[in-house]
Amino acid sequence: MAITLPPLPYAEDALSPTISATTLQTHHGKHHKAYVDKTNAAVEGTDLADASLETIIDAAQAKGDKGLFNNSAQSWNHAFYWNSMTPASSAPTGELAAAIDAAFGSVDALKAELAAQGTAHFASGWVWLLAKDGKLVVEQTHDAATFATDDAKPLLVIDLWEHAYYLDHKNLRPDYLKQVLDGYLNWDFAAENLAREGNWAYPA
Repeated sequence: MAITLPPLPYAEDALSPTISATTLQTHHGKHHKAYVDKTNAAVEGTDLADASLETIIDAAQAKGDKGLFNNSAQSWNHAFYWNSMTPASSAPTGELAAAIDAAFGSVDALKAELAAQGTAHFASGWVWLLAKDGKLVVEQTHDAATFATDDAKPLLVIDLWEHAYYLDHKNLRPDYLKQVLDGYLNWDFAAENLAREGNWAYPA
């Protein structure tokens, strides 16, 4: 079974004007699709042809196959990113809210940390909210690096690659981050990830 490009979990214009329909058409329909297509081409006819995306990521990393790792990990990261946002954002509640307060003091303090690390990050990458070693932390990764199969549990991620925001915000990454953080984080998705056994799995 080939890896598929999952549909967006909302309409292409649902995050506008922060993330326009034009950006999503390009980002999801071209960038994400290219990562999926290149992953499928790389594993066709191999023992990974019917493997899950997570298995492919692990195998690529173990083999030192940078091309396959980059495309498979970026496929996973992008699907996780789409789900990390929602046009109907609401405040964290329950176990997630308690974990945020314990680790950061408040939701606003968490947002400030995500904004600070996302703004300071040099070049392409991602800024993540993770459950790690029994507490919540914010960490950055460069390029295609992922927590798809890591011991840390990803709860949310924000894409820092320029193609995620440049059409709408030009070089003003902090504006993009502030608007996503203030209006579009999917706290329900984060809560589901915190409660689940293991890490979120790429849609089959």
